[in-house]
Amino acid sequence: MNKKDKILIWVFVVLIAASVGVTYWRIMIKRDYVISSQIDCDPTTEKCFVWECDPTSTVEGEACTNDPEKDIWYYKLAERNASKIPLCDPAKDETCLPFVCEEGEADCSETLCDEETKIDQGVECSDPVQYNMDNPSEEESTGDEEATCDSEDPTTCEAPVDEADSADTNSGEAEAL
Repeated sequence: MNKKDKILIWVFVVLIAASVGVTYWRIMIKRDYVISSQIDCDPTTEKCFVWECDPTSTVEGEACTNDPEKDIWYYKLAERNASKIPLCDPAKDETCLPFVCEEGEADCSETLCDEETKIDQGVECSDPVQYNMDNPSEEESTGDEEATCDSEDPTTCEAPVDEADSADTNSGEAEAL
């Protein structure tokens, strides 16, 4: 091997070592890369991607469980720079929100379902209006107020107060005086 070949080999070795070092620093130390994830989505207010179980699958996590809450999952796509993601466990810490973007944060976004993105994901989109019609909230009042009672002390039961009846009663009392 002549001197030119040895120099060429050393140049390649130094370039490879420098490349590995810079890549290690960028990924492991600086964490300068974007993480994409599927996160929970609220179908009552957002247009979400809809994942449905596969009735023919035997793979755990994809097979149907006959529980509608587990067989259908509403999600959206989230992207965030890895250096901004907190090192916590969302399963153990309720305040850990790894994909919540700070105001003006670069490399952070959420993608909801639309005609173009649903094709990329190979799923359908949810419609918040239709979802709310099909799944009325338990909190919504039907207009029929029931009496409220303390289950331990039934003497605390109160009949529902209708404001119109209350106004009529008060005006009748005023006229009687």
